[in-house]
Amino acid sequence: MNLSEIQSALRDLKLDAWLFYDHHHRDPIAGRILGLDPHAHITRRWYYVIPAHGEPHKLVHRIEQGRLDTLPGGKTQYSSWQELQAGLDATLAPYQRIAMQYSPRNAIMYVSMVDAGTVELLREMGKTIVSSADLVSQFEAVLSEAQIASHYEAQRALDEILAEGFRAIDRRVKSGITEYEMMTWFQEAMQRADLVTENGPNVSVNANSSDSHYEPTAAHSRRIQSGDFLLIDIWARKNRPNTCWYDITWTGVVGREPSERENQVFEMVKNARDAAIRTVQEAFTHKKPIAGWQADDAARAVIREAGFEAYFTHRTGHNIATELHGNGAHLDNLETHDERRILPFTCFSVEPGIYLPEFGIRSEVNMMTARDKAEVTGRIQQELVRI
Repeated sequence: MNLSEIQSALRDLKLDAWLFYDHHHRDPIAGRILGLDPHAHITRRWYYVIPAHGEPHKLVHRIEQGRLDTLPGGKTQYSSWQELQAGLDATLAPYQRIAMQYSPRNAIMYVSMVDAGTVELLREMGKTIVSSADLVSQFEAVLSEAQIASHYEAQRALDEILAEGFRAIDRRVKSGITEYEMMTWFQEAMQRADLVTENGPNVSVNANSSDSHYEPTAAHSRRIQSGDFLLIDIWARKNRPNTCWYDITWTGVVGREPSERENQVFEMVKNARDAAIRTVQEAFTHKKPIAGWQADDAARAVIREAGFEAYFTHRTGHNIATELHGNGAHLDNLETHDERRILPFTCFSVEPGIYLPEFGIRSEVNMMTARDKAEVTGRIQQELVRI
């Protein structure tokens, strides 16, 4: 935890304090930002307030009084609920505008970790509770130099694995290979490259490619055959702590040329992807703030104008950090209205898609921002792959 940076951010946002609260590890964001043990035995509520000025303070239960001892600041202990409420009231007395992991109307649900009852209690004390969403972006999504380098390590390795995977399908399609077997091939290739993944990848043909989170199983998997349409969505990070993910999606056809319809849909998806990329790049080049929803709008407008809006059923992109779906700004004005700024030194996907009954096309790249630029970090698909 960098106390001085947190306090500086609070002053910039004109907030009096940031109140962290947890019980049974319900708020992993708090644990990561404060640097707490994710495996500690937490059976009682704890609170930790960081003011914009002055010393932090802890409120902990007597039977777990050492839980926050790794953090700076004074300490108040409680046992009864009456002591808890009195302790909160006294601890927060100097502060009015308090940030918490809360989002009005659950609009940014990725940071909605605090229960409604706690917010009600603090409002009864006269406090104004403000969403910590922008603070979380700053302290969870901004990447270190080492984390940025780890993203590019994963990018180089995974781009090559994907290219070799297309060649492997070409070699094996005549003798027979299923979506599941190819998924396993990718998993083994990633393991050999010292990459780790959560699950997947998504290897899907024809109608299955319209299921954007499809994952084949041994029991339910289609054979990949000549004439098929193919989508591969693959993600991984280097097998070290605190590394950054790389997440891409490519599409192609097996044993034939793409149909006019497939080319048409791919061009729309590609143009939507490139519109979002340009929007972000222009904002960073001209040092203009840009929120996640604005980049989503740029991509969605292309697909809407082409008459395919009903087939673009998800956000344009998600934050990427040490979690695949990180806690920074998402490119989203569909599932949420994400007003969080896209910050320098953050990473995110750009992945518009059109999902028709017979096939689905998504083109996914990752972008990395700096102070005055934003770039795509890997290969960019310009046409459907021919296998």
